[in-house]
Amino acid sequence: MARSLHMLAFGPLVRGGPRTEAGSVTQTQLTRPRLHRAWVVAAVAFVALVGAAGFRATPGVLINPLQQEFGWPLGTLSLAVSINLLLFGLTSPFAAALMERFGVRRVVACALALVAAGSGLTVFMTASWQLVLLWGVLVGLGTGSMALAFVATITTRWFVKQRGVVTGVLTAGSAAGQLVFLPLQALLVEQYGWRWAALAVALGALAVVPLVLGLLRDHPAELGLTAYGATGAPELPPRPAGGAAKRALSVLATAARTKAFWFLAIGFAICGMSTNGLVGTHFIPAAHDHGMPTTTAAGLLALVGVFDIAGTVLSGWLTDRVDSRLLLGAYYLLRGVSLFVLPSLFDASAGPSMLVFIIFYGLDWVATVPPTVALCREHFGQDGPVVFGWVFAAHQVGAAIAATGAGLLREHLGNYTASWYLAAGLCMIAAVASMMITTLRAKRSVPAPVAP
Repeated sequence: MARSLHMLAFGPLVRGGPRTEAGSVTQTQLTRPRLHRAWVVAAVAFVALVGAAGFRATPGVLINPLQQEFGWPLGTLSLAVSINLLLFGLTSPFAAALMERFGVRRVVACALALVAAGSGLTVFMTASWQLVLLWGVLVGLGTGSMALAFVATITTRWFVKQRGVVTGVLTAGSAAGQLVFLPLQALLVEQYGWRWAALAVALGALAVVPLVLGLLRDHPAELGLTAYGATGAPELPPRPAGGAAKRALSVLATAARTKAFWFLAIGFAICGMSTNGLVGTHFIPAAHDHGMPTTTAAGLLALVGVFDIAGTVLSGWLTDRVDSRLLLGAYYLLRGVSLFVLPSLFDASAGPSMLVFIIFYGLDWVATVPPTVALCREHFGQDGPVVFGWVFAAHQVGAAIAATGAGLLREHLGNYTASWYLAAGLCMIAAVASMMITTLRAKRSVPAPVAP
């Protein structure tokens, strides 16, 4: 039995080598196991997610330079970011359905090409509507096709064992890539202008396309394999009948009848408000209001990305072992507390208190994703990736509202203080919504009374 499991996990160990008289594998052969192809697919997905994340880091760095060059108001710039965030989420469930119908490789390669086109063409824009078209529509569609529903698709198809950890690693790649790019982009903007930063992102996205086409595969059964940690014979699932849009909408109609879906969607919408929409978009302008240089603020957000990797991988590990509902409740509660104290921490010198906030917020940045993916899979089975696409759409709706709302509040009130406090209160609501899912599960587990 032990040898069978070892063969299942690592594939064939022998390539025609000699055996002993008893038919056992020699010690030399045992020391040369083959890596399961799932890990190669996960590595390529990680690189693709990092490449797509590059442009999503750009708006925070480019807001001030674009405002200075073109004189566009902050509300207009925030609107372009909001459309980007909105399409980034709304595209996700349809992209998951497209991956089921046409394959992961084709969808991801086309998505990267859209990101490159949207980023590269910004260097020619002269009017604000072009900014909305390129930043909002093209890049929103491209990055949305590689949103976290892509992560759910890869982990559902290729992993049974270590699924939570891999979800955490891929999620960290998407979020951390967005933030780690910030110092480089800030340096390019400062030294050479914002156009070079946009071109760098376009070239980076194009460079990932050959890796996707050459190494990414749609399903392990195509290679005669099972998912990592799975048992049984390889089996290629049938492609769904009908169009991708019909598939995505039918899954939504079914999921929307459950309370679990709405609690997950509400919590994830608030997650988007408190991360991408508010901190990801407005942290640098808010820090600039307090006299902090743009490069310093971008460096702090990059640190968020660094600690996000550790926090999300740890969250994935915990998701394999702890009730996901409890994890979500704790994450949202702690995030609300950190946002509540943020207004008192802004300092041009980026002192120790701000660094503590950055480390703490980084650990919690997208730690919510692995337990949310697990809950979608638990409640909705094979429809889980598409359902998560809709939950993620709610995430980005929340992010879009926060991106525009915080910009408008800044213009009317002269600061971001109200935005931080409002986001903190909403995080408390998200914590309660997550715990409500736990209550519903507990109620379902209570046995029905026996009639006398």
